[in-house]
Amino acid sequence: MAEPVPVSNPWLVAIAVMLATFMEVLDTSIASVALPYIAGSVSASNDEATWVLTSYLVANAIVLPASSWFSQRFGRKRFLLTCIVIFTISSFACGAANSLAMILIARAVQGAGGGALQPLSQAILLESFPPHKRGQASAVFGLGVVVAPVLGPTVGGWLTETYSWRWAFYINIPVGILAILMITRYVHDPIYIREAKPGRFDGIGFGLLAIWLGALQIVLDKGQEDDWFGAVWIRWAVAILVVSLVGFLACELLRKKPMVNLRVFLDRNFAIGCLLIGLFGGAIYGLITLLPLLYQELLGYNALNAGLAVSPRGVGAILGMPIIGLISSRIDNRYILAVGFALFGGCGLWFAQINLDISQWSFLWPIILSGFGAAMVFVPLASTSMASLSNEEIGNAAGLFNLMRNVGGSIGISLVSTIIARHEQLHRVELSKHITFASNAFRKILNGATAISATRGGSQFKAYAIIDVILRQQARLRAYVDDFQYIAAICFLCVPIVFLLRKAIAKKGAVSAAH
Repeated sequence: MAEPVPVSNPWLVAIAVMLATFMEVLDTSIASVALPYIAGSVSASNDEATWVLTSYLVANAIVLPASSWFSQRFGRKRFLLTCIVIFTISSFACGAANSLAMILIARAVQGAGGGALQPLSQAILLESFPPHKRGQASAVFGLGVVVAPVLGPTVGGWLTETYSWRWAFYINIPVGILAILMITRYVHDPIYIREAKPGRFDGIGFGLLAIWLGALQIVLDKGQEDDWFGAVWIRWAVAILVVSLVGFLACELLRKKPMVNLRVFLDRNFAIGCLLIGLFGGAIYGLITLLPLLYQELLGYNALNAGLAVSPRGVGAILGMPIIGLISSRIDNRYILAVGFALFGGCGLWFAQINLDISQWSFLWPIILSGFGAAMVFVPLASTSMASLSNEEIGNAAGLFNLMRNVGGSIGISLVSTIIARHEQLHRVELSKHITFASNAFRKILNGATAISATRGGSQFKAYAIIDVILRQQARLRAYVDDFQYIAAICFLCVPIVFLLRKAIAKKGAVSAAH
């Protein structure tokens, strides 16, 4: 049955749905530069404050795979509006929170409300344009999704420094209201959504999905604090994770009409694409978390300057998107992906050259190039992964694809935080071996610290305290270097995996789906 011609200008539809998507993706990173401020405000450590990021990503991930079923059951437009309302209200609750528990609950609700925004917006955007203009629609969607997490630290830093960290969440309220008004006016459900019969809600499958993702998040958040598998309860949590994951997989594969159709993983490109986006999600979210914290913790920057220091990544992404859109139809996307992963990995090695004497713009070029590398990965990877899927499979596949990115991002954030905490201790022990009077370098530093202490009326004990601060700074700096090297290694590992993908040749009736 032929689809009716849309009654709305597709570009107005694009603006409407991109407002919602941009707001949701922005929130995955906008709080990153505000973490020290949030931690201080709610009396939490910086490690605990990272839960503000990871709780959002995991709650987001729980809803992603089920978004296709909910949109068919309740109508895509109605479900999208409901999600935006939940997201906007919970944004206010995040800003008004006065304890760590309250902000984590609000962030989880916010993540759940935002989980469906990306796949729904993606499907609506692609269907609103005729086939010959869907490449433009993909570029618009990709630009918004790539630039949003890049602008997050900058916007969050400016709001935090100028007003308060709470405004990093309050900013969503006017954007959410505008998105609701525009979607109500310009977005309409297609016939196949209005006439869809999705079957009964798979409560067991959805429950198992929530349990294994929740258990994963608890293990990631508390593992470092409680010595990982040294704690009995962590081992029990991992057992629950494994059992619920196996149960979820069995439940969805055995049902005739599953809530999440996992059979889409039988498509080779989609399966490999999900693996790659999971790995890259860990790398890019890890980097987005690390850089602002490094500038604030070790270099003494405030939130605004830390956000400005990492903001050039947006320049790279903005420059990269139109170029990638132009060449992706002429060049095998696998080569673009390989160069993108290699470029991002090279930037990781560049960041690993950091020291405490750098200026705000010492890493201008690697930050710009990392944004360009991200643009070379995101859109071509999604297009290649879903090129051979039909229109009816795109909604379900988009949810799973974004799920893998979010799970990878959550794991990446937790791992980089754990590596910093653990490796700081290791490097402190290694550096302490050189603190001996037999070392000329140590005696020189001690004399300098003693002179500084004497000018302030302190004793030699004060000089040793100064050396202890220097020791901690250097140990933590080396831990950051380790993280950057691991991120680089993951990206370089992705390069050969890229060539396991088949060259993308879309089936008749399939659409290109940008991330």
